[in-house]
Amino acid sequence: MSEQSVPAIMAPPRLRDNPWTRSKLGLVGMVFLTLMMVLCLGTLPWTLNPRAEAIKVGWFNEGETKAAFLPPFGLRPAADEARNLNQLVPIEVIEALAIEHELSQDDVLRTIDGPIGASLREHWPTKGDRLHYSLGTDPLGRSLLARLLAGGGISLSIGIAAAALSVFIGTMYGAIAGYIGGKVDATMMRIVDVLYGLPYILLVVLLAIAMSALVEEYEAKARQRVGWVDRTIRDMARVELGRRATADDLAAFKERSPQEFAPNLVARMHEGMVVSWKHAVRMSKKIEKQRAEAIRKAKTEKAREEAESIPVPIVPESPPTVEEAEAAVAACTTIDEAVNTAGRYRFPPRKLDSELKRALDLGALLIAIGAVSWLTLARVVRGQVLSLKGQPFVEAARALGAPGHRIFFRHLLPNLLGPIIVYATLTVPQAILQESFLSFLGIGVQPPMPSWGTLAADGLVELNRHRSHWWLLLFPCVLLGLTLLALNFVGEGLREAFDPKRARK
Repeated sequence: MSEQSVPAIMAPPRLRDNPWTRSKLGLVGMVFLTLMMVLCLGTLPWTLNPRAEAIKVGWFNEGETKAAFLPPFGLRPAADEARNLNQLVPIEVIEALAIEHELSQDDVLRTIDGPIGASLREHWPTKGDRLHYSLGTDPLGRSLLARLLAGGGISLSIGIAAAALSVFIGTMYGAIAGYIGGKVDATMMRIVDVLYGLPYILLVVLLAIAMSALVEEYEAKARQRVGWVDRTIRDMARVELGRRATADDLAAFKERSPQEFAPNLVARMHEGMVVSWKHAVRMSKKIEKQRAEAIRKAKTEKAREEAESIPVPIVPESPPTVEEAEAAVAACTTIDEAVNTAGRYRFPPRKLDSELKRALDLGALLIAIGAVSWLTLARVVRGQVLSLKGQPFVEAARALGAPGHRIFFRHLLPNLLGPIIVYATLTVPQAILQESFLSFLGIGVQPPMPSWGTLAADGLVELNRHRSHWWLLLFPCVLLGLTLLALNFVGEGLREAFDPKRARK
């Protein structure tokens, strides 16, 4: 008996596959990653700023050495830490216990057991501020919870920003190479091959050190000052000798008396002193403006008094005179000393704001990581562009006279979003791991700013066989490991979502 045919309209509906739910691990990773971003990035306004107006440092940097090495909440501190906590008990409680038990105050402070110890524990700061001490404290008594949240926010911010920079460079580089083709493509890809041959971590370390050195040089002006001093002495020696001075000539010339060249040195000294005076005037006006702004924003009388107490340097109203320059030259014993003194006046060190310097350090670290992470994406994008630019829809757009930038942004880029998003998701954990590694080595995020890498390095130092403060190493490593694992799960989930070959039938 033949089977009866069923009309297509009566066939059961086809089960559609939702690409966003193909990977269960990807969903779990997305939930955990969202939670970490809310906890770390969302709390940065609280962890980086003081908890109270009377406290001048951020919560992440707030602490007392007497509360150092406290274990997480629920674990009893060691005897030394308990005695240190007794030092933080209000003096009224100490005096009352001393009178009640007929002991001296020192004996009460040394007691950690019995009824006296129980009474003291009730007044420990850990009882009144459990959030601050919930995950323990570091060697300076700072809250590990606050430093974990602030460090996580910094690590995630650097990782996401570095991945964005890497994706931008890799996409533009690969798209240009693939779209133009020919010798340009061959040359650009050979550059990528050369960069591939360099040790990756070593390149990141060298870039991080170089960027930090540039920031320090900008602040100190040491190289400009040394170069100016060397050129000035060489020019003076050439004029005096009538020829180019050798190394021996320069060594002898530097030891001569400055009085022999007083007019020249006085002119250079006076010029440098005027430059230094102008710099001091600008700095004084800047500090005066900051002081006035702090007074205007003060909401309490105490805050107003602190703002009014900000010292403003006193700068003479008139610039230095030639007589002062002559006195400065007369105080020097050699030409070398006189020229170096003029150089210090001419190139005064810049004083960067702490926030600006911190931003420059983080920017240098961001560039060091993002500038070397784009090589793989450049090759992927180039291959996709080579495949897409021969498709009929691109040929049709070119035949209609569409400009190259419109073809790229309107036709090519939308078809590249899948690989780019997947690669960006997988680049974030790589960037976070590199930041943690650099911070672990001491060339990443600089103290007192925390990151998961610096916290892990600090915890490793405190790990010894005599007394193990394990929480200082465990919590940063666990959060770092789980975040990297979640990011990789999300990357794999996005890869399955954007890959039609993985669709379930």
